[in-house]
Amino acid sequence: MNKKISTAKKVLMLKVVIHLVAFLPLFNLYYLAFNDLLGADPVERVIHFTGIGAFNLLLVTLTISPIAKKFKQGYLLQVRRLLGLYAFSYAFMHVLNFLAFDLQFAWWLFFNEIVKRPYITIGMLAFVLVAALAITSLNSLKRKMGKSWQNLHNFSYLIVVLVATHFYWSVKSELISPLFYFLLTMVLLGFRYKKIKALLGSLFSKKLN
Repeated sequence: MNKKISTAKKVLMLKVVIHLVAFLPLFNLYYLAFNDLLGADPVERVIHFTGIGAFNLLLVTLTISPIAKKFKQGYLLQVRRLLGLYAFSYAFMHVLNFLAFDLQFAWWLFFNEIVKRPYITIGMLAFVLVAALAITSLNSLKRKMGKSWQNLHNFSYLIVVLVATHFYWSVKSELISPLFYFLLTMVLLGFRYKKIKALLGSLFSKKLN
């Protein structure tokens, strides 16, 4: 009983930390933006901050399982959904900022950009997949979907690759940061080499059948 209480407290404290670390910077960003305190190019600052924030949260989410397994801290798995939802929130704000501040809600231009610019095409594909994972994170939908839920959430591996590619293609100079993120993505996926290999093998076998 004491162990269960201790675990529950750990999860609660960890969730509080996640809320503070994820929400407060976002709140501060818009506080600075609406008070014109983001420098010469506030639109670029807001778009970049929310985009890299979403990427960071996705990568942190990927580290949960290896750390929990390595150090036998199973309770860490209970915060993956919260991290994923914050990743979606940042990604949603990233897209909304681009649409609202950069394009002034010109929807025709927005869809034109998606079609004409490959890095935006890839970014939007990643966003749609992240949105699908966020929506289906509800326990009621998880139960209804059964095995297909896990199949859908396996796309998280593809999402981080798409986001890393989107980041790399979107940067015209100073490629050190996107290259570092791409390398970090590959390292984290490397911990799941066997699982990813099995998933790809299963996918190809289905196609052959």
